[in-house]
Amino acid sequence: MSVSLDSIRAAAHLISGAVMRTPCLPAPKLSRLTGADVWVKYENLQVTNAFKERGALVKLSALSPEERRHGVIAMSAGNHAQAVAYHAGRLGIPATIVMPEPTPFVKVAATRGYGARVVLAGEMLADAQAEAERIAEADGLVWVHPYDDAAIICGQGTIALEMLEDHPGLDCLVVPVGGGGLISGMATAAKALKPDIEVIGVEAALYPSMKGALNGEAVQCGGATLAEGIAVKNVGKLTLEIVRETVDDILLVDETDIEQAVNAYLTQQKTMAEGAGAAGLAALLSHRERFAGRSVGLVMCGGNIDPRLLSSIMVRGLAHEGRLVSIRITTPDRPGVLGDISTLIGSLGGNILEVSHHRLFLNVPAKGTTLDVTMETHDRTHAEEILTALEGLDVSVRMLDLGESRL
Repeated sequence: MSVSLDSIRAAAHLISGAVMRTPCLPAPKLSRLTGADVWVKYENLQVTNAFKERGALVKLSALSPEERRHGVIAMSAGNHAQAVAYHAGRLGIPATIVMPEPTPFVKVAATRGYGARVVLAGEMLADAQAEAERIAEADGLVWVHPYDDAAIICGQGTIALEMLEDHPGLDCLVVPVGGGGLISGMATAAKALKPDIEVIGVEAALYPSMKGALNGEAVQCGGATLAEGIAVKNVGKLTLEIVRETVDDILLVDETDIEQAVNAYLTQQKTMAEGAGAAGLAALLSHRERFAGRSVGLVMCGGNIDPRLLSSIMVRGLAHEGRLVSIRITTPDRPGVLGDISTLIGSLGGNILEVSHHRLFLNVPAKGTTLDVTMETHDRTHAEEILTALEGLDVSVRMLDLGESRL
């Protein structure tokens, strides 16, 4: 299979009815936040909560009867694994998925739940890939690559067909980039349908592999990123060729921007985005001038995020906005002080969530004490008003980081 508008249209016909045609909706709140006219394609609504189902189904549907009988193998720690497992199960194709040993149990369990045989091997994706290649050779299994495969690319390109059919006025698509399968398919379709549309890729700054490959530069890739779904050190040969011909630019986003974007999807759009899924919005937040006033289509490509991580991001977001504040108050150790402080905070509209009382800190006088108070406020200005009022009680007050308040 070649990658062209015709083959992507054929892929769209093939997956119709088996993969959700996800909505692409206006996002007025995100538009106000970024200054662009934002439209979001909600691929987190797929059964496996990510776009990977499209390419996986196209690839599996192209197998011969003999290949189906022998089965397939894939290597992934996340969305690709679940997509291959789910659709292989639907089609009655035996599937083996090799995952690194540290893969979170919830992802292993989900993949097994779709009927796949899961093999845990090695610490890194490279180790898992080596084991997958060994098993594929030994057992005669068809390799289902996560991105560097024409069938996979064509399946992912159906997203652009749907977006431009629903909203032909879009003048820019902003697409997360890992190995390049998603943006290769989308850019091929979009440029064929609307040659003047701009297609912008987004990579995590810790993993600028595609940008480095396009520029012929050796880049450093590594580190803990919220966008693990696009944390790829080596891009595909086919995808690099397509991206070089069809993609207008690659932008990098740092971890702060990705975190802010995940939080914005949750609080503004009431939807869950994993770090990779929020990368496009992160680019709009960090490169506002680039997209101001333009009609921009974002691919929210996945929503598989750990609930504990999401909870932490929400709390950090409240702290960043000044709506969740921790303060340390140093005061004489006498009866009634805590009551005075809590009464003042309450009278000014603050809501106390937690109080820690310390008498043993060596930097506090023997007859003194410290209070760590965590409270809800309306915003940062409101928090400053409360701090100023507390200082009027003749106590020492300073702002804390949320982590520091629990020391």
